[in-house]
Amino acid sequence: MISNLLKHTESGNFFIFAGPCVIEGEDMALRIAEHIKNVSDRLKIPFVFKGSYRKANRSKVDSFTGIGDEKALKILAKVRADFEVPVVTDIHEVDEAAMAAEYVDVLQIPAFLCRQTDLLVAAAKTGKCVNIKKGQFLSPESMKFAAQKVIDSGNDQVLLTDRGTFFGYQDLIVDYRGIPTMQGLGFPVILDVTHSLQQPNQASGVSGGNPQMIETLARAGVAVGVDGLFLETHPDPSHAKSDGSNMLRLDMFESLMEKLVRIRAVVNDL
Repeated sequence: MISNLLKHTESGNFFIFAGPCVIEGEDMALRIAEHIKNVSDRLKIPFVFKGSYRKANRSKVDSFTGIGDEKALKILAKVRADFEVPVVTDIHEVDEAAMAAEYVDVLQIPAFLCRQTDLLVAAAKTGKCVNIKKGQFLSPESMKFAAQKVIDSGNDQVLLTDRGTFFGYQDLIVDYRGIPTMQGLGFPVILDVTHSLQQPNQASGVSGGNPQMIETLARAGVAVGVDGLFLETHPDPSHAKSDGSNMLRLDMFESLMEKLVRIRAVVNDL
């Protein structure tokens, strides 16, 4: 899986994990996947479709969590089959690893669970690629221990993702030094642009966001040589059932990717 993603190095391009925050329904997922696939094919950006089959980390008990595990996982499998792209979803408990692995290519460990040994081991033992998000509370250097748990469990398919670091109670910052630092650990590194723009722990019980900065963060990540980008996108973020406050509007995806490909080309020529 990783070797396929890193074929982008032949052209110097980055890869993209992109899709909705959570699977809301089949039509929506297929619409988003088709649009991203068309753009990524044209621009020669390796594409992995991203969608959570269930959201476990919610501020309130009545927040939307999903349409049902099996239903959502089958939609992810349909996206994979119809568009011939790999698919990633996140897991939260040990018994989810084997279940989700039947439908997807990459298992993602949420940032707030990146130190959970049993979860990392369970993901590793499926044989799937494991994308570990760096905890908002951890240094880049400390991610070597999370990755080593996967490797020690017999799986060397590891990706590391930066999604910002806590800055006070209700904001995140991206320290771009962390990208080469984690690459120096020997793993491909992804920048989660949209989650890095969350404004968590709002008094309303719903996370805020700063989506107007999506292009700024993405440009910087590409400029410093990140291997991949993670972007959540939706046709109408204002009506998304999760994380709409920091999503990229789908009709802005193509223009952004065109700019980022040009930036990477310039960087490669330096």
